[in-house]
Amino acid sequence: MTIRLVVLASGNGSNFQALVDASRDGRLDAEVVALVCNRSDAFVVERAASEGVPTSVIGPSAGESRPDFDARLAATVALATPDFVVLAGWMRMLSMAFLGCFPGRVVNLHPALPGEFPGTHAIERALAAGVGRTGVMVHYVPDEGMDDGPLIATAEVEILPDDTVESLSARVHACERDVLVSALQTLATTQNP
Repeated sequence: MTIRLVVLASGNGSNFQALVDASRDGRLDAEVVALVCNRSDAFVVERAASEGVPTSVIGPSAGESRPDFDARLAATVALATPDFVVLAGWMRMLSMAFLGCFPGRVVNLHPALPGEFPGTHAIERALAAGVGRTGVMVHYVPDEGMDDGPLIATAEVEILPDDTVESLSARVHACERDVLVSALQTLATTQNP
């Protein structure tokens, strides 16, 4: 049985594209059944349209509380009956009004190793910190903690002495795509013994 994925993304969508490609070429026993984006101008919306993936663009309304927005978001995601909700460049913190609707089924991709550089600009902060390596992790999102849920997969990326934000970002993003596909294939196998 193929698992059903709903992807939440806010930007370029290269990880969304990696999931679509892997599901179509047989590396991932999954189907991306929907994309939800919170920005109508995000390139991921164009990617989804060209791939024929149903898309919803949902932004917060003026004066809407985070829990109210998240409940509205959850209702939209639930319509696609996902096995997993994948946060692939989703740039909003989710409250329990969303997470409580999909217990054990929300998965996040973060461009850092566990316990290091949670939140935004993780790649830039790793480079500025002068550490010798950073990485990528895929983890469950059980609650409102930031980038700290139970780990599914991780991989290290070496920081080279002459790295720039651009060069390090390119390697981290390439690693993200591989780790995300691999982690979801592991979940697909676990779901379908």
